[in-house]
Amino acid sequence: MTDLDVRPVSGALGAEVRGVSLSEVDDDVFARLHGLLLEYLVLFFPDAAGLGPSDHEAFGRRFGRLEVHPFLPKWPGHDEIVVLDSDQGAKADVWHTDVTFSQSPPVASVLQLVQCPEVGGDTMWSNQYLAYEALSAPIRELVDGLTAIHVFEHPAGGYRSEAEHPVVRVHPETSRRSLYVNRMFTRRIPQLTSAESAVLLAHLFSVAESPQRVCRYRWVEGAVAIWDNRATQHYAVNDYTDRRVGRRVTVLGDEPKGDAPRWPHHQLAGMSATAVKD
Repeated sequence: MTDLDVRPVSGALGAEVRGVSLSEVDDDVFARLHGLLLEYLVLFFPDAAGLGPSDHEAFGRRFGRLEVHPFLPKWPGHDEIVVLDSDQGAKADVWHTDVTFSQSPPVASVLQLVQCPEVGGDTMWSNQYLAYEALSAPIRELVDGLTAIHVFEHPAGGYRSEAEHPVVRVHPETSRRSLYVNRMFTRRIPQLTSAESAVLLAHLFSVAESPQRVCRYRWVEGAVAIWDNRATQHYAVNDYTDRRVGRRVTVLGDEPKGDAPRWPHHQLAGMSATAVKD
């Protein structure tokens, strides 16, 4: 049996894992890695430089069916691998959970850094279980009964997606509650007025991004990270000038579940709340 070396990287979430080849993961090792992912939410594999594109896809498929992204550039010959190249503007320096504007956001992502800047370019992740648990009991009771509108519009036009999800989702495997709004895609809480929504979202974003609920990872070339997209946010630190290139597979998701909303959408001057973007 493989002897895994697991080293937590912060008190909030994240662990480095050594002693495993991601291109040779059998069912027993996968079950152990899956359990570690549910426990730590993000796993780092610093010794994964030998992982090739086909192996990358095969490892990702162990978690589920892989996404073919509608517009991000692809790794040559591998439509399920997207390329995140800083020279092409791929700098996600806003806290976010991936693709929450979809009706079924991703379960997980597997990212490998194939080119690292000499200095900088770290990534941070935040634990959204802890964010929810940090709220006072009255605020938890309120947000348990709310939903939020998530929107993405491509800057060049031609692509728009919108979805409504619980503000608090219940993890389908752990049954734990996590905060499920993010600064990049969440536009509005439709049960509230615009002013109320803006104030509450600003507070929830602040709680979600608080440093005591964060881990920060310094990449080495070839390292791999896999994260649970259902209970985390992440942020790519834009503090570098050298080129940074990653390749990523994304595991297609499920529909976020939480408590049913306790109030109807608030109507604004004859316009439905979902029609209001900001």
